[in-house]
Amino acid sequence: MIIKDTLVAELKNSSTKEKAFRKLITQYKERLYWHIRKIVISHDDADDVLQNTFIKIFKSIDKFNEKSKLYSWMYRIATNESITFINKRAKQRNVDISDYQETLANTLESDIYFSGDEIQIILQKAIATLPQKQQLVFNMKYFEELKYDEISEILETSVGGLKASYFHAVRKIEKYIKTQTN
Repeated sequence: MIIKDTLVAELKNSSTKEKAFRKLITQYKERLYWHIRKIVISHDDADDVLQNTFIKIFKSIDKFNEKSKLYSWMYRIATNESITFINKRAKQRNVDISDYQETLANTLESDIYFSGDEIQIILQKAIATLPQKQQLVFNMKYFEELKYDEISEILETSVGGLKASYFHAVRKIEKYIKTQTN
C-alpha cells in the first residue's frame, strides 16, 4: 500500500501525476464504486458517477489541503457527486427524491448486477425510505464499517449528530423490515 503523503505528493507533481492517479484508481476504485452504488443504486449510474468522481479528483487534487485523509476527501467528492446525480435525476423525472430512490430500490430484483437475496432487497428498500443523511450514515457505518470520526470527516458533521442519525435510521429500518416480513 502506498503511503498517503507520497501518493499525494506524486499526484500534485505534474511529472508523476498520471502514474500516481492510476495507482489511486487501482487502490480506491472498488471502495468508491460500492459507496456510490449504495447511494445511486443502479450499476450503470454508479459507473457514471464513479467516472465523474475520478475526473473531479484528478482536476482538484491541487486543491486538496491534506487537513483530512485522502480517502475522506475522495469519499466526500463521491458522496456529493452521488447526491447531485440523484437530485438531478429526480428533478428530470419531476418526482421527489425519496420517491425516486424508492423507485430505484424497487428495480433491484430485476438488476442483473444485484446478487442479494430477498432480505437484502427488503433492507435496500428500507434504506431507500430514509432521509438522505440517514441513508448516508447508515450505509457508511453498517456496510462500509467506517468509524463515526471518519464519517464525520467525510460528511463534515458532528459525531453526536451522526450517532443520532444512525440510531434513528436503524429504528426505521427495523420497523420497515417487521412490516414487510410479517
